[in-house]
Amino acid sequence: MAVGTKGLETVELDTFEDERLIDELKKAKEELFNLRFQSATGQLESHGRLRAVKRDIARIYTVIRERELGIRATPAPVEAPAKAEKKTKKAKAEAPETDAAAEAETKEA
Repeated sequence: MAVGTKGLETVELDTFEDERLIDELKKAKEELFNLRFQSATGQLESHGRLRAVKRDIARIYTVIRERELGIRATPAPVEAPAKAEKKTKKAKAEAPETDAAAEAETKEA
């Protein structure tokens, strides 16, 4: 059983883009800093969380390094679906006319 955050498994890290990996790394480092600060002041409730965050950081670094070396494939960029153009009332009124004209041309040919 792996210790760490449930959302940062290596299978899930494979799907992240490089920018998101770096963001997750920054978040994990901030959390580690806060946990160390709590530990030093005696306010830390869960000491196991320190170990889990350290492992998450190591896991992220490993994925980044493997991508640099070409061992692990980077995810294909996902293209956002194109937004449908909003038609104005005038454009909507003109659209059926152009469709009808196109149909008439194909019937003539």
